[in-house]
Amino acid sequence: MKKDIAILAGDGIGPEVMMAALEILNAVADKFNHQFTTNEGLIGGAAFQRFQTHLPEETIAICKSADAILFGSVGGPIAEQQNPKWKNCEANSLLGLRKHFQFSVNYRPAKVYPALQDFCPLKNELIKDGCDLLIIRELVGDIYFGEHKFYQEGELRAASDLATYNENQIRIAIQAAFKAAKLRKQKVTSVDKANVLHTSKLWREIMEEEAQLHPEIKWEHQLVDNCAMQIVKNPAQFDVIVCPNLFGDILSDIAAVLPGSLGLTPSASINPEGFGMYEPSGGSAPDIAGLGIANPIAQILSVAMMLNFSFNLTQEAEAIENAVNQTLEAGFRTKDLTLVGQSSLSTTEITKEIISRL
Repeated sequence: MKKDIAILAGDGIGPEVMMAALEILNAVADKFNHQFTTNEGLIGGAAFQRFQTHLPEETIAICKSADAILFGSVGGPIAEQQNPKWKNCEANSLLGLRKHFQFSVNYRPAKVYPALQDFCPLKNELIKDGCDLLIIRELVGDIYFGEHKFYQEGELRAASDLATYNENQIRIAIQAAFKAAKLRKQKVTSVDKANVLHTSKLWREIMEEEAQLHPEIKWEHQLVDNCAMQIVKNPAQFDVIVCPNLFGDILSDIAAVLPGSLGLTPSASINPEGFGMYEPSGGSAPDIAGLGIANPIAQILSVAMMLNFSFNLTQEAEAIENAVNQTLEAGFRTKDLTLVGQSSLSTTEITKEIISRL
């Protein structure tokens, strides 16, 4: 198979973990006789430094010509957020890509690896039945894309953010959830706030309509505040969780803590035509950039998601996932997965261990 991939490494640890991911990709290409051509584009602060914009047209053109996008991370130090290089960097980069390519659905898995159970912040009795859930988040509607404004109410400053949804936006996400559940444990939890919000009432209506088309799938409604509590209290009850944009943003970050490190959690954003962008769930971590200690596993697992979702290379994706599992089972850890006094591997070293198990 021949595929072209746009590489957007970005800022902070992005280039380091991206280099690790590309080594994995090359190893897969050699092992399974594929040809992956990569074309690198600048984004975030790295792009601003050269083009005075976080998402230059040159980068969009590279993405348009690719079969998939492999994304690293963007953003700079918190203390420098008012610097033009970093101001609104993440929003301009990520929301810009989502809007331009209409990435309508985000997939973010959260899995507690048995070898890393002690790193899960929950007590062992709460995860004794395991934790392997998938959050599907609608990406192009809701409060992020409605009207945003500041205004005056008499002598008071005021602001508003408008949340809107149409049924097609909702239906695409819910259909994706049922499709994913068929390949997993056949359960969908739909999250809303239908006791208060009209957008959630519409969401619930569409969920019920779609559920009738999938009688083999167990499904339920859950209010967002209860869902947040249940993810912490009993994560094993969940299989696929499908959420509106705002709720999905919050719940996926809650779930991302469960594996024990953001360095373990990949994600995928897909548009209705099947074009996808794949990225780690964590940020650019500028405080450890250049130290060679970043955990590349989330970026590596993003490669596995790309092979599976965009290229339908299931065997190759499973090979990467199995290699990661075996490396962790063998006791190899990066610094974020070690306790005080324990030894750890560098970004490069753990990548080599994973490749040796492919």
